[in-house]
Amino acid sequence: MPTDQLAQIERLIRISKEHPLLPETFIPWNTAEREEHVFLAEKLVSLSNHPIYSALTTVQKRELARREVVQAMYGYCWSEGLFCLFMTRYILHRAPDDPERRFLLREIVEESRHQEMFADTIENLGRKPVPLTRFHRWLGGVCVKLFPPDFAFLSCLAVEMMADRYGEHLRKEPGIFPVLQKVAQLHNIEEARHILFTKMLLKRYTDTAGFWRSTMYSLVVLLNMWFFQSTYVRAEIYRDIGVQNPARIRRQAFANYQRRFAEECLDSLLEFVNSFNGFNVLTRPLWRWVMKIQA
Repeated sequence: MPTDQLAQIERLIRISKEHPLLPETFIPWNTAEREEHVFLAEKLVSLSNHPIYSALTTVQKRELARREVVQAMYGYCWSEGLFCLFMTRYILHRAPDDPERRFLLREIVEESRHQEMFADTIENLGRKPVPLTRFHRWLGGVCVKLFPPDFAFLSCLAVEMMADRYGEHLRKEPGIFPVLQKVAQLHNIEEARHILFTKMLLKRYTDTAGFWRSTMYSLVVLLNMWFFQSTYVRAEIYRDIGVQNPARIRRQAFANYQRRFAEECLDSLLEFVNSFNGFNVLTRPLWRWVMKIQA
């Protein structure tokens, strides 16, 4: 590993040790919820701009936002648990003083705190998330256990970069519930270190990736984005807030939500994919079809 990267890793380790952010003290958990508080930027609510949205009551719209931000926290929590499983496997046979091992130990500590923070946030919001399907659980387990390191780190980076942009909307949305705002702020600060490290680590793979390897990397990122979206937009939520024909509405809303998601949450991620020539004659049509973007 180049000397400048080693120095950067040491700096990231030092910051993690000297400036820990503990959810127990950083998040204002006892803040009372008020009617003027919002839970999600309207542009990230799955039914926003759908014809049925204007027919929903204020209570239904508020409940939909609450349920969907709970679903997002659940998705983050589960994804970070999977990545901790992979990191533990990855560092198992590395020397105790190996810089990558030392940083990833810090990341495991922080990601474990994040999982607890998201679980506490879900409890604070008072709603149960819709569980993952058996297919989601199976696919996630296969990926984390069988993916080679470059694919696994790329999957992690994709989710982290997307979550960072999603969290930015939570931090900046006027009237956002303070608990959600501080959760997003803490996550952004610590994920910035994780993203920087993972990008450095991946350079050893992406800098030498040819056409087929870049194609596979692009598909890995695409799969992860579809995976998150499919855990987020759920017919059960529409049913629970009183929407008729929830399965049909879910199908209609999903493509509409994907377009806004691409506009609002994927800009930095798409730039990263483009940096390793991940958009080509094979992948560009798939991104346009699956993710509804203009790649």
